[in-house]
Amino acid sequence: MTTITRRTAALLAGALLATLAGCAGPHDKGPAEARGTEGAAPPGKVEKTVPAGLPGMPPVLDPKDVYAADRPNQLSPAVKNFPSRVYVPNTNSNTVSVIDPKTYKVVKTIPVGVQPQHVVPSWDMKTLWVNNNRGHTLTPIDPATGEVGKPVEVHDPYNLYFTPNGKYAVVMASMDRELVFRDPHTMERRKTVPVSCYGVNHADFSADGRYFVVSCEFSGELLKVDTEKMKVVGQQKLPFEGAMPQDVKISPDGKTIYIADMMAHGMWVLDGEKFTTPELLPTGKGCHGLYVSRDSREMYVSNRGEGSVSVFDFTKKKLTKKWHLPDGGSPDMGGVSADGKVLWLSGRYDSEVYAIDTTTGDQLARIPVGGGPHGLAVYPQPGRYSLGHTGVFR
Repeated sequence: MTTITRRTAALLAGALLATLAGCAGPHDKGPAEARGTEGAAPPGKVEKTVPAGLPGMPPVLDPKDVYAADRPNQLSPAVKNFPSRVYVPNTNSNTVSVIDPKTYKVVKTIPVGVQPQHVVPSWDMKTLWVNNNRGHTLTPIDPATGEVGKPVEVHDPYNLYFTPNGKYAVVMASMDRELVFRDPHTMERRKTVPVSCYGVNHADFSADGRYFVVSCEFSGELLKVDTEKMKVVGQQKLPFEGAMPQDVKISPDGKTIYIADMMAHGMWVLDGEKFTTPELLPTGKGCHGLYVSRDSREMYVSNRGEGSVSVFDFTKKKLTKKWHLPDGGSPDMGGVSADGKVLWLSGRYDSEVYAIDTTTGDQLARIPVGGGPHGLAVYPQPGRYSLGHTGVFR
């Protein structure tokens, strides 16, 4: 009878576990799926460990491109039959103007609460939430029918996001100095996270969904928030006197986070993982909104203070074009059409909306709307789920 030592038993057990892991079927949650990757490392190579994503988050379709699900007209079955519309919240008129993008005409004006700031697609993409900042309500709109639902009481909803797993809505309570995690459907409060900065307003999530970066407009700061723990884990002051950070957007490869700054007149380039001091890339006066092209190659940057749009090339990591509106204007927030051919931006101080050709930069239309148009939503858009704001999809 052969005596088995503890070392031999351990080696045999390890071999057995390796064999069982290799036999996992396509529907089994083996180590590769847990890392968000497919298949095993080639023989003789050491596979790099990739941190698991936020529990419950649909994995990105392409590890090299977080926007891989946003290709032209790649509409989810949940939205493919919705009529194409542009929803414009008018902060000074307390209305939402609804534009038919085919005719460039306002086809409907919806009364909402006081000071609507953004129109935000829900995580499941079935509802559009109008953020009535000073009215302290969210007005739901059914994008399939255009019907308006009963407003939901939510205090200080300047902006609205959704965690990548759809578990929570995150209200940017700017004046309350809070990040409020709520039920994504009922909007009932689940957890309140007080912050020490002023004017929390925009955000974007890391590729794995485990953290998000928030801009604090009135104190010129950035926050890094752990999504699952619902806790601020980093905070820094931007290195520019009078900085006013605005929109936040992650690069397609997930390595860089860009933050528009309307007083520094450019984008801050940040390593989200390290959260070290970012560098400033000048774009134009009043840099405000950031929108990724449907092929993930470029980002459109609205410069509200000079009536222009800068075009940033992700591969070259530099600005390659600048489009000026022919009669000036105040391009602010917006989105890209489902086919990727038109960039829609609100004219914050001019009571109008701009439609811009994404190939030539030509102005296609200039549409009168209510007073103070702000975070307009182009809807529907490609993608599997919404992270909020005016439509950030993955």
